[in-house]
Amino acid sequence: MTTTTTTSTTTTTTTTAAWTEGIRDSVTMLRRNLKHLIRYPSLTLMIIGMPVVFLLLFVFVFGGTMGAGLPGGAGSLDHRSDYLHYVTPAILVMTVASVANSTAIVVAKDATEGIIDRFRTMPIARSAPLTGHVLAAMLQTVFAVLVVLAVAMVLGYRGGGSLAGWAGAAGMILLLGVAVTWLSVALGLASGSVEAASNAPLPLILLPFLSSGFVPTDSMPTVLAWIAEHQPFTPIIETLRACLEGRDPGSDAWWAIGWCVLIALVCFRWACRVFGRVRAV
Repeated sequence: MTTTTTTSTTTTTTTTAAWTEGIRDSVTMLRRNLKHLIRYPSLTLMIIGMPVVFLLLFVFVFGGTMGAGLPGGAGSLDHRSDYLHYVTPAILVMTVASVANSTAIVVAKDATEGIIDRFRTMPIARSAPLTGHVLAAMLQTVFAVLVVLAVAMVLGYRGGGSLAGWAGAAGMILLLGVAVTWLSVALGLASGSVEAASNAPLPLILLPFLSSGFVPTDSMPTVLAWIAEHQPFTPIIETLRACLEGRDPGSDAWWAIGWCVLIALVCFRWACRVFGRVRAV
């Protein structure tokens, strides 16, 4: 009995020490990636710049016409404001996708320059390099989304949602960020080169255009409408839109959460599998 208790205590202590070491190593890798972001601020500026340009383009160039075509838009006197409120959730989703694109590039750079091989020879937790990239990407995502949302508010965006609605929108963005970050990490490891990694996440930026993010799916041809209604970004954008406007997202929220969890789990397993085979080229 005493021997069993001692063994159980030893196992628990070892597990706790492993978890502590893993967290410490992940924080160290996070600091490394944050220093890279600070050293190369142009990458972060490009990540934020693209969604801001799209926001300004769609609101001030297309907003008058597109806003008039929205349900109930014909009776509105300010079509650009209507379209600003309609398109902002899609722009926030594109911001998350932009961060994923840069993450894939950074991960591919590590994978092809041999630093991952060097990490394997060091006494650190095996998961720390990947976890460091994910944590840094999530912090970058939060910063980019806040900046883009601030620009939208300067333009006149005012969500009518309650505190709970804004909290739900924040949770949806974080869950989407985790999903696309693990996808970008897997793509970066599997691409084999920085050039290939820079192009691999492009569907994440293009798919929001083929969703309800910019126009209602009812206005699309039948085939495109079916595709738009059954791809992941439509329920995600509709959930964000409902939360920010103070409406019940209904089944869209469950579809959005399901898609994000599925993508995160599959890509996490994919990234871990590819990480074990990565060799510098």
